[in-house]
Amino acid sequence: MSIKTMDDLFLEEIKDLYDAEKQLVKALPKMAKAASTPELRENFQEHLEQTKGHVQRLERIFGMLDKKPSTSKCEAMRGLVEETEEIIDEIDASPLLDAALIASAQKVEHYEIASYGTCRTFAQMNGNREAARLLEQTLEEEKQTDQRLTEIAESMVNEEAIEMGSSGGGAGA
Repeated sequence: MSIKTMDDLFLEEIKDLYDAEKQLVKALPKMAKAASTPELRENFQEHLEQTKGHVQRLERIFGMLDKKPSTSKCEAMRGLVEETEEIIDEIDASPLLDAALIASAQKVEHYEIASYGTCRTFAQMNGNREAARLLEQTLEEEKQTDQRLTEIAESMVNEEAIEMGSSGGGAGA
């Protein structure tokens, strides 16, 4: 697709987000399965359901644009998902893996926050108030997920991962 107008750019960004969310629908169950902390596992499962809703919202936006839902391969999300899969393969189930999963998930959330914020602004500038409202709704959910991940990390997982390393005869022992 040739991008020549803001409408073209908006559509391309929506296609990118659509692909990103579809990739996450596949990745989140793997992340939930790998998590050893019940709160983290539950967070990933809840975010999976939210993500399915994000896909539906994007499909509604395609409809508003009189376009059939389609994707542009989101290489950024592909890279983040691959990185997460490597972490799952390299670290044994433990608080350390949970800390790494949270770090990976927050990278994903920050990418989505940036992307949804940009698309929301494009929709506002184009006068598409309903699309802007839907994108804002998803943006707020992504921010809440990021905040919840921070809470899980700071209230339990990071400390447990540190304790695990210091009692295991690691560096400085």
